[in-house]
Amino acid sequence: MNKPAPDRIPLIRLSGVSYRYPGADTNVIDNLDFQLYPGDRTGVMAPNGSGKTTLFYLLMGLLKPSDGLIEIFGKPAETEKDFEQIRRRIGLLFQDADDQLFSPTVLEDVAFGPLNLGKNQEEARDIAMKTLNELGLDGYENKITFKLSGGEKRLVSLATVLAMEPDVLLLDEPSTGLDEKTKARLVNVLLNLDLSYILISHETSFLYDLTDSVYTMRQGKMKRAEKIHVHPHVHPHTSHIRHHH
Repeated sequence: MNKPAPDRIPLIRLSGVSYRYPGADTNVIDNLDFQLYPGDRTGVMAPNGSGKTTLFYLLMGLLKPSDGLIEIFGKPAETEKDFEQIRRRIGLLFQDADDQLFSPTVLEDVAFGPLNLGKNQEEARDIAMKTLNELGLDGYENKITFKLSGGEKRLVSLATVLAMEPDVLLLDEPSTGLDEKTKARLVNVLLNLDLSYILISHETSFLYDLTDSVYTMRQGKMKRAEKIHVHPHVHPHTSHIRHHH
């Protein structure tokens, strides 16, 4: 994480947070401290079952910690009412696109969030069309959602999240099932977003392309990962170079 200036308030702060699933012997999240500051792009790499998705559910209020404090946007996040406000400002991309998409057409799915935030039909449609366009999905608005390919569903899911104009993104394995071309498009979209995010992925080069710091998760704790190797994506002669500001 970037070293915070004293006046910088983290977007997300976890202090001593633990979570144990009912009936489990051990905590899946164990006394975890973590901060995400404005402008941070943080990667999390860990095996399945290590608590990554649980962490996202805690941040969205879908699960309640058994211990510790969660602060989001500078305020304690404890009650359902707190999280109702938070969910308007944090976009969660689920690991499975089918958990995200439920309307008959792509346009209805993408316009749903803005409508829910109080936009009128016309505004919601404009935001949805603009978002689809930015993701290279123009012409998709009338397509039947459940007939899309896996990669298309993934991008439409991302469109539903981005259409809500969130302040923070939580991305759970966004590259799963994508072909190289679609993955490259996703990398391009995420790099050009002016958003802070936490990105969970098991793909090392994808993570390092898109984040400024990477953590591993083991036994409920997060640990800063060393950069393992310089991978070809940051070769000085390619155009695909991260510029760290």
